[in-house]
Amino acid sequence: MRFRGWLASVTVACLFWVVSCLFAPMAVAVIQIQLSDLSYSECPPELAKGTVVPGGSSGALANCFLVHGKATNKSGKMVINADIYGRIYDANGNSILQNRTRLGSIDEVPPGVSDFELRITVPANQPTPLKLKQFKASGFTGRVRR
Repeated sequence: MRFRGWLASVTVACLFWVVSCLFAPMAVAVIQIQLSDLSYSECPPELAKGTVVPGGSSGALANCFLVHGKATNKSGKMVINADIYGRIYDANGNSILQNRTRLGSIDEVPPGVSDFELRITVPANQPTPLKLKQFKASGFTGRVRR
């Protein structure tokens, strides 16, 4: 009798393990993306519209810029929603985005080297040229709930 009870328990445990393996979500690893060849330019007027707040008689309160660069994905897999991190300083070395290093995201990063572009808004009172430092990105090979 004991053997039958033990056998039934082992059978149920094995079935539970098999079913949980079949229906469990796959583990998704973080993929690091190298960002290089960074530069920036002013946004074209059609892109800046709506992001630059008019300041009445004193002019704009903010300026729109596009950060350009190369994203290198060495994983061999498509990366989805790669978060971009970095620091941006003005000409005087003051941080553009205080206490914030996540700057945006890249929707898809294919394997290899690809171009990326990121729109940022900078307070108009911060002098240029901007200094782009410590840029990197990371993402996943599958969709992750946000």
